[in-house]
Amino acid sequence: MPAWIYVVSGLLILTMMVYLYILLHPVFGGRPSQSSREHIHRSKNRAAGRFVNQLETSVSSSLSANLSILYDMIAGGPGRRPRHPLNVVSYSPAAQPASEPRVTWFGHSALLLELDGKRIFLDPMLGRSPSPTSIAGGKRYSNKLPCEAEDFPELDAVILSHDHYDHLDYATILKLRNKVRRFFVPLGVSAHLERWGISPERIEELDWWEETDFEGIRLACTPARHFSGRSLTRNTTLWCSWVLHGQQARIFYSGDSGYGPHFAEIGTEYGPFDLTLMECGQYDQRWASIHMMPEETVQAHLDVRGAVMMPIHWAAFTLALHPWTEPVERARSEAARREVKIITPRIGETVRVGGQQEHIGTAWWREAE
Repeated sequence: MPAWIYVVSGLLILTMMVYLYILLHPVFGGRPSQSSREHIHRSKNRAAGRFVNQLETSVSSSLSANLSILYDMIAGGPGRRPRHPLNVVSYSPAAQPASEPRVTWFGHSALLLELDGKRIFLDPMLGRSPSPTSIAGGKRYSNKLPCEAEDFPELDAVILSHDHYDHLDYATILKLRNKVRRFFVPLGVSAHLERWGISPERIEELDWWEETDFEGIRLACTPARHFSGRSLTRNTTLWCSWVLHGQQARIFYSGDSGYGPHFAEIGTEYGPFDLTLMECGQYDQRWASIHMMPEETVQAHLDVRGAVMMPIHWAAFTLALHPWTEPVERARSEAARREVKIITPRIGETVRVGGQQEHIGTAWWREAE
């Protein structure tokens, strides 16, 4: 038998094994229920069976662009990861949420809010690698987390921005699922949670500009400029930013987003905000439409009418080609130029929201360069 037949047969078997792995392993999520499909089909933010952005948004998929990205990823570059361990602050949850509004950053985009006497976790990715398997996707900069998922007390809510692995982590959700009273997600994302054992009654899905009341906190699912997908298909679930209007404070969470007019629209509809939690990191000119440059992050903060900005989406993983400290350095420089108040707490450090906000400006990341 010719050798090429063995090669082709082997490739076919390998392809089938990969397909079955994606189809059967729960890490890749689930399919929407009938009620979710009905809500999805009513959405005005779809075209040709997929969710779309307000603006034409694409990542260059040409062969030359993909080859250049692959080459740069393999070649690496200086400063893409810390040379020394990060000084992570330990977080010990109290029996009850704080009486004043606070935020604690867990690295990347994982944020614990204490607002109006409730604990709300935004994109609680506490995994070691932002991928479906720990052997791929790069490792978290620090093996130490402020607090492990197993050590959390009850959470009142988890809010998710989209279903990418660096925001929606299968292992983290399994550890937290019995501690969370409610989940708030963009359209389609409930399918993943339901496959992972969370009852539909505990999940609420929203489309862009839809609102809900969570025990006195006004939640609004607002646009972002990004994409979604956990397996072989893209944009079958929605991506979003979030507005949280509590009695104690107003907070905006950008999720993942390229720059666009939606920020000004959100500012007009829901601003001003006491604190903005703004994506800043994992950018590149070749995918600038889905991740902001740091200078755009500052502009987006101004667009939504924020008082204090906290840059996030950095200091945990290397998902782009820039040095790991470049995002915060560029954001701080632009914030100073634009006279924008910016806070840069350590991972695990708790910050008070609103009022006479402390200015946290120590360049702690330089210790680990």
